[in-house]
Amino acid sequence: MHIADITMFWTPSSGGVRTFLEAKDAWLAKQAGIRHTLLVPGATATCAGAHMTLPAPSIPFGHGYRFPLRRQGWVEHMVELAPDIIEAGDPYVLAWAALQAGRRLQVPVVGFYHSDLPRLVGSRAGQWTNRWLNAYIARLYRHFDRVLAPSHVMANKLRSLGVERVFVQPLGVDPVQFNPCHRDPAVRSELGLDDATRLLIFAGRGSHEKNLPVLLQAMTLLGKGFHLHLVGSCLPNRLPDNVSKTDYFVGRQQLARWLASSDALVHAGDRETFGLIVLEAMASGIPVIGVQAGAVAELVVPGTGLLARSLSAESLAWSVRALFADGWRETGRRARLQVEQHYTWQRVLPQLIGHYQELTGQGLAIPEARFG
Repeated sequence: MHIADITMFWTPSSGGVRTFLEAKDAWLAKQAGIRHTLLVPGATATCAGAHMTLPAPSIPFGHGYRFPLRRQGWVEHMVELAPDIIEAGDPYVLAWAALQAGRRLQVPVVGFYHSDLPRLVGSRAGQWTNRWLNAYIARLYRHFDRVLAPSHVMANKLRSLGVERVFVQPLGVDPVQFNPCHRDPAVRSELGLDDATRLLIFAGRGSHEKNLPVLLQAMTLLGKGFHLHLVGSCLPNRLPDNVSKTDYFVGRQQLARWLASSDALVHAGDRETFGLIVLEAMASGIPVIGVQAGAVAELVVPGTGLLARSLSAESLAWSVRALFADGWRETGRRARLQVEQHYTWQRVLPQLIGHYQELTGQGLAIPEARFG
């Protein structure tokens, strides 16, 4: 079976969709009878094995993303590849290119709804855009043979728009790369913290939907005895005394070290479509404090962390204090166990291949999902 992925959600250094596609590619390479091709935008046309790029203009202030403007060249390239199934990972030009190529090849096309476009645009341009964007999403995704969503909240959103053939397909995490064994006591020394101070961490872009102002207000309320370290890009400049930052994306090895060396991840985002950083923290053996909203609430099940009842500094601060008041180390161990049982790539990717097999009718000898 030849599987082709196409998406504009690809940057040179980071991104949740890139993490998913790289893990998918590495896992598929070990499976007999499967060939995988990845087609994404780049500065120039390149071909490095199964990873191909076609030129597309960069998005100003777009954190490295590129936006293809015309679909035809992408359609022709995909037709030349002649895959047995195509997966489109964004809702823009390349999604329509994938559908057009699928029609010409007479092969099934899967749409993976990674990003909630109406909510993302509405948070920046205003809610007046929702009606138009919801209609656009409904029109686009009704064309796919199957639609995958990384969480129940996203799947339900699509169904509410009248999209059929929607299935929940969770993402995963590498339990070796993100592991409690990467805990490094030197991290606390680097931040100037004593053993009694609880070290919290947040990792990601400082975008509007992450609600970092609320998180910083919560840290002000928590005060002495708690320290938050922010890791990512576009982070706030004005920080409370108990907050520090690494204002750039770090590599996965460094991120794994930061996570395993922290006492908990705190995440104020209430609009996450999945929350890959949550799984990475749980795999690192630390509990998660989140908000009872969005996809994060699906990952932080009882015993693996705490969810604030509302998006407010007071509720977040209360949840942080409550977590550390009772058995938080055991909570971190249960978080790790939850990942091992449900969210390793070795468990979730065979589910994805199951969708492909049903659509193509091709049988493959996929090993039983297990922790490894």
